[in-house]
Amino acid sequence: MAHSRKVDVAIDTLAIGAGHISAAMGDYTIQISTKLIDQLARDDEKVKRKARKPKPKKKPVQPHEEPLEFPSEPKTTSPAPAPGWPLQPPPMFLPVTPAPPPPPATMPEVEAIRSILKESEAVLEKLEKQEAGARQELSKRAKELHDKEFKLPYQNPMPCTLERAGCLECYKTNAKDPLKCAEAVKRFEACARMAVKNATAKAD
Repeated sequence: MAHSRKVDVAIDTLAIGAGHISAAMGDYTIQISTKLIDQLARDDEKVKRKARKPKPKKKPVQPHEEPLEFPSEPKTTSPAPAPGWPLQPPPMFLPVTPAPPPPPATMPEVEAIRSILKESEAVLEKLEKQEAGARQELSKRAKELHDKEFKLPYQNPMPCTLERAGCLECYKTNAKDPLKCAEAVKRFEACARMAVKNATAKAD
């Protein structure tokens, strides 16, 4: 307000003249220069500009969206304990493991049967081993005899083979009348006597 009063006084006394301006107020004399008037005018404009500062723009307030609440299941509230009693923890249930079954009672008769079965199995196994060994031994000996037989020198054929075969054929043919084979029998007999004599002579 002091600046505006000074400016008003300066404006009222502008008509007096340039340079130094004087005005008498009672017993006092006031001198105002044009430079001082310009400075006071500039200061007044600065004060008005400061007073007219633009108001800050207010941001539009967005309505606050409240989250939708879905109906949930009603919570079951545990009943409040009776006053005066201490709270106790809920009981804990441990898994119950079944007890192992008792071992079956051993009867003396069953044990005796088991021992007999074991002995029988041992005897049977022993016999099977012996049988396998005897079979191998028999096969081995048979092979040895077979090999020796083929290694023997050539032997004379059985004497009177033809006469013997003739007698057998005659009896088969004349089974109802065997007298017809008398001639064949005589030939076989003569051949047999001759073979015996030859064998005796060779032995001597």
